[in-house]
Amino acid sequence: MMAAAIEILLNEISESEDPIEELKRLRTAVFATPVSGLRQAVSGARLEIIFGLLNTNDTEQIEVCVEILSRVLQALEPVQLAQNYKTALQSGLNHPNDSVKVLTLTQMGRVAGHADGVSQILNSAEILCDVIQCISVERIAVAKEAISALSKLSNTKAGLDVLFHSDLLNKLKHVMLTSDIIRYRVYELIVEVSTVSPVSLGYCANSGLISKMLEELTGDDVLVRATAIEMVTSLAQSQHGRQYLAQQGIMDKISNMIIAAESDPFSSLYLPGLVKFFGSLAIMDSPQQVCEKYPVFLEVVFSMALNLDPTLTPVALDTLGVLGNTVEGKQVLQKTGEKFTSVLKRIGKVAADGATELRVRCLEALAQLLTLPVEQQTDDLLLLTESWFNCLSSQPMLMIQNISTQPFPELYCSALRIFTAIGCQPWAQQLMMDTPGFVEWVMDRSVGTGKEAKDCKFELVGALLSSSSAREIFGAHNYLKLKTYLNEGPYYVNAVSTVITEGAD
Repeated sequence: MMAAAIEILLNEISESEDPIEELKRLRTAVFATPVSGLRQAVSGARLEIIFGLLNTNDTEQIEVCVEILSRVLQALEPVQLAQNYKTALQSGLNHPNDSVKVLTLTQMGRVAGHADGVSQILNSAEILCDVIQCISVERIAVAKEAISALSKLSNTKAGLDVLFHSDLLNKLKHVMLTSDIIRYRVYELIVEVSTVSPVSLGYCANSGLISKMLEELTGDDVLVRATAIEMVTSLAQSQHGRQYLAQQGIMDKISNMIIAAESDPFSSLYLPGLVKFFGSLAIMDSPQQVCEKYPVFLEVVFSMALNLDPTLTPVALDTLGVLGNTVEGKQVLQKTGEKFTSVLKRIGKVAADGATELRVRCLEALAQLLTLPVEQQTDDLLLLTESWFNCLSSQPMLMIQNISTQPFPELYCSALRIFTAIGCQPWAQQLMMDTPGFVEWVMDRSVGTGKEAKDCKFELVGALLSSSSAREIFGAHNYLKLKTYLNEGPYYVNAVSTVITEGAD
């Protein structure tokens, strides 16, 4: 039924001089038809009508046509698209309207990501040149789709050969000359392709584009340098990427950049990126190896945490959090002795009375540093987390509880996450039990409103009950009440007390 209606509308559109109303009705019809139904309803010849109507200055008509085609083309197999609509796709890539370009590039991505579809376009150098050209379009949405399509193309050896062993490589290099921004979009593509496999990295390295990107790490423009560091950090996400960077001496270069940053008045623009690079490296490889080989990394993180710079301190806190979330990272930090103790004391002070946003970052970092799941607990590690907690203030339990009572939901939840982090550790459970009113406060559902607050409280109760020491430390009565809280779920409301309250009014 709907297929017949679509057929009639297409006939009406082909005969109309001003088809906007018919197009709108067609849009309604195609969105009301399941994709499987559209396959039968729309023949190849008919789609040319809609493609043809994109050739107008009427933005409303273009918009409606794009919506229709985005729906209808989903019904076609990528191979059909490549075989039957090459000309229409090429026109779309060169269309002055960015929405048409995005639509076309999305379809090109489907073709490039399909085993049979990709073979249809590998010989179409002109179309692929147009896709590369789209990287230089000002609108980022267009460039992103172009990068995505070319990245998918590189998933096959044939695709890599076409992109890197033909005139397309020269096209890429030519597009790079447009501006700094466009050059980095090409680097983004190169990094995406490189991370797929050691083979794809080899193609990118041989093209000379990776070495060109690495040279920009030490360029004169600090903003370009900062962007280069981001790209190198992305390249380091894969093991083969890290091996390549190590072979090129990039880790040593970045370590030296951190050392040199101390005397550079503009270092705050790129130093966070350098720290993030080593932070991600430590997590993916080994905190101990990275921190021992590049001691300046930890030194600068401590310095950034202590100096309370609004740009640098949040990065230092995040880095300490992810580093200290692992057992090996905790041990590395502990080995620094007084240096890290000083950092903890400063974090505790800022958490207690700093600016709200920075307080949240401090609390989130502390929650990660103090986390020690039951399966990782040893006597030494429990002593370590207890000593860290006690560094925060003279009365850390009271301090965290006070933060949770302040009228900022984000502070409440961040404070609760610290209690959740230590909630399964026996020393912390004993501390909670010895703090007057703490267990009652935990089970009081009137404290902390809103979904996130209730979820945080529920996670805390779950953490308290997750260790075998809970029953003994909290006692049978409190243990049963905590179990009841957990069984009732995070959003339970005591109906009886509600009725009594209403009756009192």
